[in-house]
Amino acid sequence: MVGISKVARYDILTFGDMCVDFIVTGDDLVPEFCQVEKLVSNYVIEMGGSCCIFACQAARLGLKVVIMGCVGDDIFGEVVIRRLMEWGVDTSYVRIDPNIKTGMGIALCQNNDRAILTYLGSLNAVDPTDVTDDILSLARHLHHGSYFLHTRLRPHIPTIFTRARKLGLSISLDTNWDPDEKWGKELAEILPMVDIFMPNERELQGITDGKDLADCISRIHQMGTPLITIKQGEKGALVSDGSSVKRCSVKPASGGDSIGAGDSFDAGFLAGWLRNLPIEQSLKIGCECGRLVAGAIGGIVGQPTWEEVKQCI
Repeated sequence: MVGISKVARYDILTFGDMCVDFIVTGDDLVPEFCQVEKLVSNYVIEMGGSCCIFACQAARLGLKVVIMGCVGDDIFGEVVIRRLMEWGVDTSYVRIDPNIKTGMGIALCQNNDRAILTYLGSLNAVDPTDVTDDILSLARHLHHGSYFLHTRLRPHIPTIFTRARKLGLSISLDTNWDPDEKWGKELAEILPMVDIFMPNERELQGITDGKDLADCISRIHQMGTPLITIKQGEKGALVSDGSSVKRCSVKPASGGDSIGAGDSFDAGFLAGWLRNLPIEQSLKIGCECGRLVAGAIGGIVGQPTWEEVKQCI
């Protein structure tokens, strides 16, 4: 189901995992207790959150995007709202709550890999009562990311997705990583309502427990999801519609930290899909967005515009 025919104010609605990323880079970032002090090469403070990064990339690609969420009444909350607005995302449904702190992810980046420490705070502050039919009806497509971190929403997602479908929205889902590595067996109830499932390869393996990639893909299709995109890092990505698999390789990206690359891939693929482009072209757009972001520091600095990515299709 493509939401292209639905008349709505926005192309995409997403639930914001509002936080900042404190990105630390260096050759040796393994902390040692007993008051051992180490020097690092650099640090950057930037807006983070998978859904927030996704929203910025989707807006950069010419889609009308609205995000709902919550930040603390603090300087990091100001950073989040300012960045979203600078990138063209509508923040009308972002509230400021003086009783919580804005979430933070501390990313320790070295040798093309990273470890992440997360303080939830405002990141999981969206409440199911916030997700009204009036808000859902604003958009023609709902993208849900950070499924495992949105702990207040998570038990209510089946109901929210059912309501969204009745209102005519198409739905995409990127669970992201499960910190508990339990991988949500309830996803079997949710995936039949999803038009596009967008995990990376490791997440897909955790969710399906398949014996190989083909088996993992087959298991998702058997649950009723018609389209699956799978991010494979430096190898690129693939998309399966149940009858064939299309693959896209990427040129190596250097000098970046890969933060937000998968979220920008999601936005790139949807920017093509919502324009009714062939899935091969949508896949190329997603891969190009992911590659450019992977080569920059932070999740949004390298994000391309629609005019820039059109050259790759």
